[in-house]
Amino acid sequence: MPQCDGRYVVVTGGGTGIGQAIAIRFAKDGAKVVVVGRRLEPLNETLSLCEGEGHMAVPTDIREVSAVDGLRARVVDEWGHLDVLVNNAGVAKTMDPIETPLDEWRMPIDIMLGGAVNLCRAFVPIMPEGGRIVNITSIHRERVERGASAYATAKGALTQYTRSLALELADRNILVNAIAPGFVDTPMSRDEDGVSELATDWFRENYVDGHHLALRRPGRPEEIAGVAAFLAGPDSTYITGETITVDGGLTLTF
Repeated sequence: MPQCDGRYVVVTGGGTGIGQAIAIRFAKDGAKVVVVGRRLEPLNETLSLCEGEGHMAVPTDIREVSAVDGLRARVVDEWGHLDVLVNNAGVAKTMDPIETPLDEWRMPIDIMLGGAVNLCRAFVPIMPEGGRIVNITSIHRERVERGASAYATAKGALTQYTRSLALELADRNILVNAIAPGFVDTPMSRDEDGVSELATDWFRENYVDGHHLALRRPGRPEEIAGVAAFLAGPDSTYITGETITVDGGLTLTF
């Protein structure tokens, strides 16, 4: 029997990249999936790739409590409860930590941390015992690079929120874990001109020909999705409050 057969799942940031791969994997494993994002078109594209029936695409601004409440109402009307919540929505933008207008600088935090908080507060009350929350953080939770201060702050805070929520929900047997990807080949790795940083001379010199990435290649979204399926499945019932790093050995070296 597929490990998520009959389970109801919400995946944010489900229109592309890692979120799309997670939704496809859960559907393949027998779950019913709601894909959430800001735009309907990519969400529908994800649904077209999902096996089975009964999946839904619900455009939602997860920064807004009222919008998340509307998403919860849709889930309650259709399913009555939620088994698995995957907080994957993310945004990456190079910004100066001092000169960038504060509202713009805060956007990654509002989406990745604030959105996860809004979703957890909305859906935990309708999660049964044995429910799962999977947060997609990043190796940036403990590593930093220039221009990514807000992104790193959001991912670091989301990791600690994972740990805290795992303790708070343990008595209800709701397990809360996180995944920290490294370089993954997704649309987020491409710049405004559509050029992927993973195809640049810089990446090859440092991570393929160099010594900084043990497996010498970027990850695939499906490789993150497999870990998410494990954390939502029957073989992870004694894991909570943990962050699994999936980075091809990137953080092994210096």
